[in-house]
Amino acid sequence: MKKTLPILAALALIGVLAMAGCGSSSSSNSSSSGSGGAYGGGEETTSKPAASTASSEGAPITVGTAKGVGKVLVDSNGMTLYYFQKDQNGESTCYGACERGWPPLTTEGAPQAGEGAMASKLGTTKRKDGTVQVTYNNWPLYTFVEDKKPGEDNGTDSKAFGASWYPLHPNGEKAGH
Repeated sequence: MKKTLPILAALALIGVLAMAGCGSSSSSNSSSSGSGGAYGGGEETTSKPAASTASSEGAPITVGTAKGVGKVLVDSNGMTLYYFQKDQNGESTCYGACERGWPPLTTEGAPQAGEGAMASKLGTTKRKDGTVQVTYNNWPLYTFVEDKKPGEDNGTDSKAFGASWYPLHPNGEKAGH
């Protein structure tokens, strides 16, 4: 009995931590699904980002599997990370309505390469509002509000806001159809 009590306590703690980490930082203000959905276009504005902006306080970028494209980069919640082909030279062009549909992955600490990700490809870029966005292979990273759980890649091949969106493979190359 003395040996099983600490084990049970440790298992309970792991369960609590796992449940706390299962939440998504994505907004759920859209009920449509598929490529683009409610965020497939429209006018860009210069308003502040939605409160749902993803944040990675130095949390690891790791590799997960998305149902449509295989092994891709994911955030600390296991959500697929995307890049926007309109972004160039490591700078984000996604603001206003764009960032509400595609929340930038921001950080307050240095991003960390977790299992499967390459530390040499990680970096950051400063956004217009002063926040710091995580980059990979010089591409600013975003989540997608229509991905509701790990393994989804509903934004793959979307043509929203003037260019295409794709997840990234661990080598920094486009994952898509």
